[in-house]
Amino acid sequence: MKVFINKRIPDNGIQILKEGNLEIIFPENENPSHEEWLENCKKADIILSVGKSKYDKEFFATCPNVKAIALFSVGFDQVDIAEATKRKIPIGNTPDVLSRATSDVAFLLMQMVSRRASYNIDKVKSGNWNEFDALEELGQELYGKTLGVLGLGRIGFEMAEKCKSAFGMNIIYHNRNHNEEAEKELGAKYVSFDELVETSDVISIHANFTPEQSDIFNKSTFEKMKPNLIFVNTARGGFHNEKDLFEALISGQIWGAGLDVTNPEPMQKDSPLLELSNVCVLPHIGSATLEARSGMSKLASENVVAFAKGEKMPTCVNPEVYN
Repeated sequence: MKVFINKRIPDNGIQILKEGNLEIIFPENENPSHEEWLENCKKADIILSVGKSKYDKEFFATCPNVKAIALFSVGFDQVDIAEATKRKIPIGNTPDVLSRATSDVAFLLMQMVSRRASYNIDKVKSGNWNEFDALEELGQELYGKTLGVLGLGRIGFEMAEKCKSAFGMNIIYHNRNHNEEAEKELGAKYVSFDELVETSDVISIHANFTPEQSDIFNKSTFEKMKPNLIFVNTARGGFHNEKDLFEALISGQIWGAGLDVTNPEPMQKDSPLLELSNVCVLPHIGSATLEARSGMSKLASENVVAFAKGEKMPTCVNPEVYN
C-alpha cells in the first residue's frame, strides 16, 4: 500500500512504516501547494496527515482511493467524521502521548498571564526598565483560586493535577460525562457550563472541538465571568471569539488571557491582542517536545501499519467502521 506523508515527522515513525513494507510518498516541496497535496492524496491508499488539511465530503469524492487517514494530532475536527464513516474509512488520532506536554503549556500560560510575563520580557528586550513603581502592571497570585476545566479528559486532568499540587487550587469542571477519577483523586466538582463560567478564577479549555462549540466563549459569556478571570485556551481557537475576547480584556470584564491556539490561526501579527500587557500568545506548541512528537509519530505510524495489515487501528475515532 502507498502512504502519503504531507510533512516531515520524527524518524521513529518512518522506521515503523518501512518495517511494515509500505511505500512512502513524500511531497516534492517542503510546503506543497494545495494542488500538489491533492495530487499526492489521489495516489495514496493511506494518508498520514500532519497539520490542518481538511478532509470533507468534497475531498473524499475527489480522492476515492484513500482508504484510511492517520492524523498526527489528538483533535480530529478537520475531518468530516460522518462522511468518513459512511465510506468505511477509519480515522486514527494520537491521544494520551501529548497529554503532559500540552498541559504543561496550559500551566505555563496561566502563570505567564498571572505575572504579566510577556509584557515584562518585552521591557527587558527593549531596555525599558523604569524606576521602581509599586503599582505598575501588577500580577495576581493563584494560591487557593478555582480552576474551571472545560473538557476534563486526560489533558485536562493533567492540568488540574498540576494546579492542585502547585497552588492548592479548587477544581471544577464541565464535561459531557462525569470524570469519577478526577472527582476521587482531585476533589473535582462537576458543574454546569454557566456555573463554570461564573465561578472560575481560571478557565482552561481541553475539550475536543466541534462546529456546535464555535465561539461559545463570546461577548455574552465573557460578561458573566469574574473580573480576575484568566482565560486559557490550548485546545482549538474556534472555541473563542477573538474580537469579543479583546473587548473583554480592555474593558476589564476579565483579567487576562493565555492562548496557544488562536482564531484565526495563525494570528495576524498586527492583532491588537498582542499589544496587551495581560495577554500571552504562543504559536500552537502544546505538543512541541521531543517526547510528545516522537510518541505521536509512533502512534500515527502504528495506526497506518495496523490498517495495512487488515487490523483495527489502535486509536480509531470512528471504530464503528469495523462493524
